[in-house]
Amino acid sequence: MTSLLVRLTRSRRRPAAESRPAAESRPASPDGFNRKLIAPMVLGSVLNPVNSSMIAVALIPIGAALGAPPSQTAWLVSALYLATAVGQPVIGRLVDTYGPRRLYLIGTSLVGIAGLLGALAPSLDFLIAARVLLGFGTSAAYPASMYLTRSEARRTGQDSPGAVLTALAVASQTVAVVGPTLGGLLIGLGGWRTIFTINVPLALACLVLGTLRLPKVPLPERERSSSTARLDLVGIALFAAMLVSLMLFLMSPRLAHWYLPLLAAAAAAGFAARELRVAEPFIDLRVLGGNPPMLATFARQVLAYTAVYAFMYGFAPWLEEGRGLRASVAGLVLLPLSLSALLVSGVTGRRSEIRGKLVAGGVFQIAGCVVLLLVRPGCSVWLLIVVGVLLGIPQGLIGLANQNALYHQADPARIGSAAGLLRTFMYLGAMTASAANAAFFGHGVGTGGLHRLALFMAGCAALLLVATLADRSLHRLGRPAARTPGQAAV
Repeated sequence: MTSLLVRLTRSRRRPAAESRPAAESRPASPDGFNRKLIAPMVLGSVLNPVNSSMIAVALIPIGAALGAPPSQTAWLVSALYLATAVGQPVIGRLVDTYGPRRLYLIGTSLVGIAGLLGALAPSLDFLIAARVLLGFGTSAAYPASMYLTRSEARRTGQDSPGAVLTALAVASQTVAVVGPTLGGLLIGLGGWRTIFTINVPLALACLVLGTLRLPKVPLPERERSSSTARLDLVGIALFAAMLVSLMLFLMSPRLAHWYLPLLAAAAAAGFAARELRVAEPFIDLRVLGGNPPMLATFARQVLAYTAVYAFMYGFAPWLEEGRGLRASVAGLVLLPLSLSALLVSGVTGRRSEIRGKLVAGGVFQIAGCVVLLLVRPGCSVWLLIVVGVLLGIPQGLIGLANQNALYHQADPARIGSAAGLLRTFMYLGAMTASAANAAFFGHGVGTGGLHRLALFMAGCAALLLVATLADRSLHRLGRPAARTPGQAAV
């Protein structure tokens, strides 16, 4: 996977680089980008999506092995999302303050430890704790990668290193949809514990690559900002309280839990008051409030991934319970989803268009939901494959488009925390999807619940399409800038 993405970044080179003085060029760098950074960036960035998706086909085997009902095993999904939603922007801010290398190595070390603990877990509670640790550990690599991408863009004078951004998006999107297939194969080979064990060699590979290739010398941006940057611990605590309260309610939206939205609202008010008056805020709400295009990107992220994760965590269990397939076979049925996402990302990734990708993604999501309404327990396998292909296409389009939009919209000095927030909104969508699945499958994973879930997904996709068409700022993004002779579009 990594070698494929490295070759992808080689495919677009700037002709102008050939005429640069030798002292300014880096021979091993496509488009001037230091190619040594690509492998640790890509491998680290996939740790989170692979762990958030593999578990989809493991919930039933884990419940059977540990004697836990679905209402309890659902915490294996929610625990990682809670930890990640809080951890991504917090660690992103740390990356902005202290640089990417240190946080990358600490995070990937935690991934290896969490994988080992999960593989040896004697109970469900222990396993949930391992997933929390895994969520925090996987929160470092993506903000670090976006920070490095922005830093290299400044060093090379390249406004948008499109091939590198494509590599990150292709890796994350593809691994997210490959996860259920990979999880099914691992469970078939060695049981459900193997989906935790796999994190140990992945973390070791990240540690080796990160130690050898990530820059040890502070980068110029950090040298200018680290002397004045201070970590806003109170703001981080209020932000965490707001997210945890909100997500706990989304996981179990009951009247008895009325106090959770109130707690979230109180924490949000305190967070806003804090961030508007502190000199070095954790999230600069003035800047964020003055950036409506980036807020729109966050909203699109929530809508898109609510549909994505609703399908992932609804369709896979239905294949096992409603269709009666084994976990390994259910993973294989989802393989077309992975292949179509990979193909679409590879074909369209180097295109700078953002709005068109979002529109096409919304249309294909709606089409996939319509076909999902035709699914029955005895339907043809080919219909299941068509559903996977249709819903894989938007996964190859939307994530890449939102990531590239954020790259252009975010303050360069806070690219790490902005990238972390983008992932936070992605997992807010995942938590909303989890609540929808719990509501629609409250009495078992049946076909009726699957069809109601399809209608819910179609509603999210329709809102995504409307929000995209209404966002006029997208017309300005992704258009090739005027260039002088000898320069190529990025």
